[in-house]
Amino acid sequence: MPEITILTEADLRKLVPLDIGAVECVEEGFKTLSAGSVVMPPIMTLMVPDHNGEVCVKSAYVPGIDSFAMKMSPGFFENPKLGLPSTSGLMVLFASRTGVLEALLLDNGYLTDVRTAAAGAVAARHLANEDATRVCVIGAGIQARLQLKAISLVRPIASAVIWARDNAKAEALATELRDEMDIDVSAGQDAAAAVLTADIVVTTTPSSTPLVMSDWLQSGQLIVAMGSDQEHKVELEPACLTRADLYVPDSQSQCAVKGELRSALAAGVAPPVQKFAELGDIAAGTASGRRSDRDIIIADLTGTGVQDTAIATLARRRAQTEGTGTTFAS
Repeated sequence: MPEITILTEADLRKLVPLDIGAVECVEEGFKTLSAGSVVMPPIMTLMVPDHNGEVCVKSAYVPGIDSFAMKMSPGFFENPKLGLPSTSGLMVLFASRTGVLEALLLDNGYLTDVRTAAAGAVAARHLANEDATRVCVIGAGIQARLQLKAISLVRPIASAVIWARDNAKAEALATELRDEMDIDVSAGQDAAAAVLTADIVVTTTPSSTPLVMSDWLQSGQLIVAMGSDQEHKVELEPACLTRADLYVPDSQSQCAVKGELRSALAAGVAPPVQKFAELGDIAAGTASGRRSDRDIIIADLTGTGVQDTAIATLARRRAQTEGTGTTFAS
């Protein structure tokens, strides 16, 4: 009988920390996606409007990887008021050859958090100026914390400003990160001022109205927009894309319906037929990234199924090596 492995959140936190290995795992997934052989269906989303909630289902078959993941990811954005995290969920691994169930990864959203932060690091590695030291983070949730840590793995970050609509949360997170990372982290009172002084701007919120205006953007900046992953979300004023010397989606087809590109298309400021080089193309070296240290670049990260398959199979591989998890015959 086939064996099924169950890995808990505690198991997975030990197996897959947010480190350079996780970044490289996700980067390899993007490179494979750029080759055109990945099978990645559109995201299925169940909206729960009465409770400001959504559940996304993502998956991807990646040639060369023995398993593929199906990921169910709830996001209920009123949960912090109840003392609960806003994200949760699990991943399920199936054998690529037979479709047989191999593993249940009961991560409560942890692997999604790691692979999302790792994608921000991939964008920073390939699109930020090499001497970028200052970060502005918009938002004060889990991704605000993890994006700053992830970007610090690939760039010499020395300071950060966190701006959130709830300034108390921004202050609390700034204090925690200042102690944890031993860099200068402060809470910004004014979003525009925070953006103006940054080399890298990361937006991490579920906002349905723009938080970053186009006239705030400065030459040389990288803007990593990762909060817009549904049709109703937007963090950048659509005109931001007209200021960009380079726009880089993780998946153009996905960004056109769920990302910042969607808002720009709806506003008529982005041509509907233009083909953009994706993050995987640039990571693989088949397309050009930053051409000048003065370029303004926008990375539009909606989160892809290939990231989920990549991080889930990394977790299972490490679990097998270390003998971690509970295994039983189905």
